[in-house]
Amino acid sequence: MNKQINLQKLGYKDYKETWDYQESLFKEILDLKIKNRRQNLNEITPNYLLMVEHPHVYTLGKSGDIKNLLISETELEKRQAKYYKINRGGDITYHGPGQLVGYPILDLDNFFTDIHKYLRFLEECIILTLKDYGLKAERSPGETGVWLDVGTPFARKICAMGVRASRWVTMHGFALNVNADLGYFDHIIPCGIEGKAVTSLNVEIGKREVSLAEVQEKVLKHFAELFEAEFN
Repeated sequence: MNKQINLQKLGYKDYKETWDYQESLFKEILDLKIKNRRQNLNEITPNYLLMVEHPHVYTLGKSGDIKNLLISETELEKRQAKYYKINRGGDITYHGPGQLVGYPILDLDNFFTDIHKYLRFLEECIILTLKDYGLKAERSPGETGVWLDVGTPFARKICAMGVRASRWVTMHGFALNVNADLGYFDHIIPCGIEGKAVTSLNVEIGKREVSLAEVQEKVLKHFAELFEAEFN
């Protein structure tokens, strides 16, 4: 079991470029697993974690409804936003500047073969990070992601999640709003859930801007501890 994770901090990068890169790493791991099985080999499979910030973009999961995108192609151009139908689970979400996005491309055979547990670990990583800032974040029953004030009229989502997995290899991941422009969420029904608000870390702790690099380091610390992994 290889618990080394190749950490790559990609900085500010186009969504489609990053998606293509994810796909190449995902395929690399899958191909090696298939080769191991067919040739009765035991070559170690790699793991990756990509940390990135994207320009404005809306993405719709494979089971999502295009009706949850509330603006036209022309309006997307005006707001300098792109749109992609992609192959993760979940509905529609937004990525943009001020949001910390993580894409774990892991061979879960190196950790544990349980997608439910994997999603709960991703949520826990964000919950612990927000606790570092004095926030009580929680899961919302039946709704993947991380929320504040669950079960009240003021429930609001601060981190969206959506993953794809094949042969226990994962891709896509989580998007934590740190200094996000929440106005962009007005143009979608986030995750297809009506009547629920969205928030950002800077809003919740009353700061104009929170250090994205600082939040990233906290996320990485909790991720390594939860997965009992080491970054290289």
